[in-house]
Amino acid sequence: MSTKSVNSIITQGKSYQYVDNGEPMRGGMKDVYFSPDRSYVVAFYRNQQDFNSKERLKRIATTYYDSFFNKEGGDYYKELYSWPTDVIEENNKIGVVVPCYNSNFFFKKGYTNNDILKGKEKEGKWFASAKFRVKDSKTKLDSSELGDWLSYFQVCVNISRGVKRLHAAGLAHSDLSYKNVLIDPVTKSAAIIDIDGLVVPGLFAPDVIGTADFIAPEVLATKHLPLSDSNRKLPKRETDLHALAVLIYMYLLYRHPLRGGQYFGQIDETEEENLMMGEKALFVEHPSNDKNRNFKREYGDNLIKFSPWTDLKKTPYTITGPYMKDLFEQAFIKGLHTPSERPPAVMWEEALIKTNDLKLQCSNSQCDQKWFIYINTIDTRCPFCNTKYHQTIPVLDFYYQFKEGVWKPENQRLVIYNQTTLHKWHTNKNILRNERLTSQDKIRDGYFSFHNQKWVFVNENLNSLKDLTEDKEIPKGAFVELSEGKKLLLSKEEGGRIVIVSIANK
Repeated sequence: MSTKSVNSIITQGKSYQYVDNGEPMRGGMKDVYFSPDRSYVVAFYRNQQDFNSKERLKRIATTYYDSFFNKEGGDYYKELYSWPTDVIEENNKIGVVVPCYNSNFFFKKGYTNNDILKGKEKEGKWFASAKFRVKDSKTKLDSSELGDWLSYFQVCVNISRGVKRLHAAGLAHSDLSYKNVLIDPVTKSAAIIDIDGLVVPGLFAPDVIGTADFIAPEVLATKHLPLSDSNRKLPKRETDLHALAVLIYMYLLYRHPLRGGQYFGQIDETEEENLMMGEKALFVEHPSNDKNRNFKREYGDNLIKFSPWTDLKKTPYTITGPYMKDLFEQAFIKGLHTPSERPPAVMWEEALIKTNDLKLQCSNSQCDQKWFIYINTIDTRCPFCNTKYHQTIPVLDFYYQFKEGVWKPENQRLVIYNQTTLHKWHTNKNILRNERLTSQDKIRDGYFSFHNQKWVFVNENLNSLKDLTEDKEIPKGAFVELSEGKKLLLSKEEGGRIVIVSIANK
């Protein structure tokens, strides 16, 4: 089975067709075979698996499979992971059974100017670099594959939820990277793969230290030490969190947060890489240390070709909004060399969702990114094409009831453009927008419209909407005008919120 002359095998009464895998995978090379109906594959390890590896695989395919997928909400996670469903043994070889990826995770077009990528897996690397977005380039991905900027926020939400769920179960992926995450910006979906090497702390150790670009600094800085050395740092939950932060930064800004222009003198490439990504790792956008603020190492002298992503004045990390800004600083400044300070996956999920409420549609119909995040500037412009946003912007700040008669701000707001929708997770703080959201809770409560030169909110499903400024109930089917200082009670139910309106970009 380890030779490519083998075209098929018969095991468990079924004939499987060989697929040329050809790339190293966790645990060594694997020979991969399609099932008869091509709904799943069987991947046989070419090298012998020791007792612990076999036990890990069995537990992943049974105990953990059951806890992830045979409980409430399991269907959501089946779409998010490529999870082994069985372990088989044939001729002293161990194999894992894994469902085939959904068709949307394969390129339909690929590059604009050639078909080299057509039919290949959509590894995240194709979507995480400015190199694949340069117009008239042979490696420019077709616009039909790219989605828009908002697509990547939802992709990152899905990845964050996947990591959150692993960590909640006491597991770590240990090799989270764009190699092991497939994404499709068009459907805004993601699939975390290479699950067979999950780390179970205290039970199953990691097989690898990770993939270049995503290995945590402490792992890279101590990789020369023996495994028995207590100072040797190995992949675990905190190293996943570093990789997750890198993935999110790259999907939103199409550059690496650490791979800048820092110079270490005349040393070989391996030592330079170990310093740049390990012991001497430095955020390229560090606010008080500019030693790494240069992309010539990665993009050469023609940086303008890859603009605006290589221009930190045009696209600083702050364009992702205040919630993401805080987490990027926590991940790449405070937590870069202090693993315990890294933001957990749930914080990324929440920040990404809150940021979605700050979006505005670019006034330029030709803008590649289509959307941008309102960051409270006086002169509101799209950071990607510099088009000025001409319409006024109603901004709703949310307040919750701390105790009877006392309302406190939530550090959450909703930025309004024409046809913005209001949902139950906006009107009630007890309803969370996560993977457990019910169909009933997804029904919108109303929408905002620019009508007769005025901004209005149309109430569709709120039973107790009240204009507190005018002391007036707003029944279903009616609308209320949004004006500076307007105060609205969205719901009288427990957890119901108040919003105060301000009008920006006048």
